[in-house]
Amino acid sequence: MKIQRRELLKMGAIASVAAPQIANASAEKAITKIAWGSCANQDKEQKIWDAISERNPELFLFIGDNIYADTRDPQIMAQKYQKLANIPEFKKFRAKTSFLTIWDDHDYGENDAGADYPMKEESRRQFCDFWDIPKDSPRRTREDGIYTSQIMGPNGKRVQVILPDLRYNRTPIKKLDLGGKDYHAWAKEYYDAGKEVPGPYDRISDDAASMLGKKQWDWLEGELKKPADIRIMATSLQYVADFAGWEGWINYYHDHQKLLESIRKYRANGLFCISGDTHYGEISKLDTNVPYPIWDFTSSGITEVWPVTPPNSRRIGSVYRDRNFGFIEIDWNKGAVLIQICAENGDVKLEQKLALSSLRV
Repeated sequence: MKIQRRELLKMGAIASVAAPQIANASAEKAITKIAWGSCANQDKEQKIWDAISERNPELFLFIGDNIYADTRDPQIMAQKYQKLANIPEFKKFRAKTSFLTIWDDHDYGENDAGADYPMKEESRRQFCDFWDIPKDSPRRTREDGIYTSQIMGPNGKRVQVILPDLRYNRTPIKKLDLGGKDYHAWAKEYYDAGKEVPGPYDRISDDAASMLGKKQWDWLEGELKKPADIRIMATSLQYVADFAGWEGWINYYHDHQKLLESIRKYRANGLFCISGDTHYGEISKLDTNVPYPIWDFTSSGITEVWPVTPPNSRRIGSVYRDRNFGFIEIDWNKGAVLIQICAENGDVKLEQKLALSSLRV
């Protein structure tokens, strides 16, 4: 079932106010401040936008679960987008700030959904309409998803933001063998023993299993060939974490390794990852068998909080388990990037400084 945008507007089902265009997309001015976040339930208060706004980011990256649609009914999905649009703090922030967006499972339409989700074309249409994706954008029509990228700033200060689509093409995920036990009963054993609690999913070693699919991989490799001084891989799922047992790049081992190989092959310097999905904030680092250390900064969620800590052998420092957002500040003069995970009131809870010289093949 398809509902035209004009019909949704008549119903008051989607917002019609356009957000600002992407800041600094030309070669005129270097971008220095980028915020990001994920996991925003439209039925909960979102006062966090005021703290984000106080940082005056030039760009906000909304990288998944931007609403919790969880439906196969187009009208319900549209109504949930409208709820987000009506949140006063979000509305005020969006009116002054440029956005780049990608979906995860809940705004795609269903928990942990992949290529077999039957409403994905309607989800694509509503996503693109709500986020003011241009009518002629390939994100609206290409056959394998809404992935996109953007390069901002002049030569020597170019920031490339890459947003892969980890849903549209994703082959089925593999569940752990729990020996016939119910997952919740199995997880409770970890919790009762005071251990970190893994999720229900396992790695897939089959090279044919993929989140991206071949055409998106071809596109991504093409993006990594482009000249850039900083590359932000804004991925809805964690790339570095090993092994939470929930959805992540590590579940699709071929995809995980292929990204490392592509960075090395194309000498794609300056890359670090930001991610969401988890409902907690953390910093992860992969520094073995890599072209250079690969960092992953996880901010989740705008509204959602996870009650336990999953395992992650690549975690640096502690987990921040409360509402949070991420913030990136670039010091071009010093060749450094400061990445922070910030509390709902803006207080810094986790941070890491990266020298751009350390992110080179």
